[in-house]
Amino acid sequence: MGFQAEKQVVLDHYAALDAGADMPACGPDLLWRGFHPFGEIIGAAAVSEQVWRPMRAAITSLQRRMDIFFAGENYLPAGGRWVVSMGHLMGLFDRPWLGLKPTGKIVMLRYAAFHRVDGGRVVEEAMYFDIPHLMVQAGYRPFPGQTAQHLVQPGPTTHAGLLHEDRDPKEGRRTLAAIEAMINDLGTWQLGLPLEEELRRTWHEDMLWWGPEGIGATYTIPRYAQQHSAPFRAAFSERSSTGHIARLAEGHFGGFFGWPNFTARLTGPFMGQEPDGKLAEFRVIDLYRRQGDKLAENWVVIDLLHFWKQHGWDILGEATGT
Repeated sequence: MGFQAEKQVVLDHYAALDAGADMPACGPDLLWRGFHPFGEIIGAAAVSEQVWRPMRAAITSLQRRMDIFFAGENYLPAGGRWVVSMGHLMGLFDRPWLGLKPTGKIVMLRYAAFHRVDGGRVVEEAMYFDIPHLMVQAGYRPFPGQTAQHLVQPGPTTHAGLLHEDRDPKEGRRTLAAIEAMINDLGTWQLGLPLEEELRRTWHEDMLWWGPEGIGATYTIPRYAQQHSAPFRAAFSERSSTGHIARLAEGHFGGFFGWPNFTARLTGPFMGQEPDGKLAEFRVIDLYRRQGDKLAENWVVIDLLHFWKQHGWDILGEATGT
């Protein structure tokens, strides 16, 4: 049983949003989860009022540039048939949004999204916008301690991420197996191997890690270890087990999200900030491209605004004076 009906519902949903309509493809009791300052919103009307109308008024001539699109059955206990998308919303930053000052110039608002479709409607969404990435394009510098590279991040190296036609289920199972192997190795960071050796078990040597603004993008196992993975592990202790809501794959692409994905205690310096010893949660969308039996690319959107607010640092508020 394929996913053409669910994919079409989400494509219709996007077409309506991009035309300025108020989410007619969504159920009235839609459960929507988004990046700070939005959080959790109930109801399609409320999402339109709080998110999409203000955004369209501020970022004009809005255009969707989608790089990844696939669907699958969520095999975690929550279940459901989900459609996943990633790319950028491009437009002209003409009016203030979230208190950020407009530039009158082109901006690329990076997004990643999971949509649960039931009864011909979108009934649940996780829609993460990388707002700090937009802040940098608008001239703000929210994270001076960034360790990897700031980029407007591209889609898959293969340019084959838009799976409008259903793929062989066997390929999706291979992708899920690769993701599961990586998650099992990650565990609680106690596999007992040197970091680069651990990563080589499940990642290609020339892996691409497209991380969130504040951490950045990095390339190859050694540079990923140096510019993100090692500093991250050194900064945290008491990492909880993984708690995902949806995990699925189709073809060579797969991913997951959680609310939160995990918690960890900040016990070392991270992103230029000193530790406070607090336990905080991470809300993350992770998307992957498999090549062979290993992972080759990873697009990661972490709600760092929410994470740091738990530590008393209101990044958006400080930047906008609100």
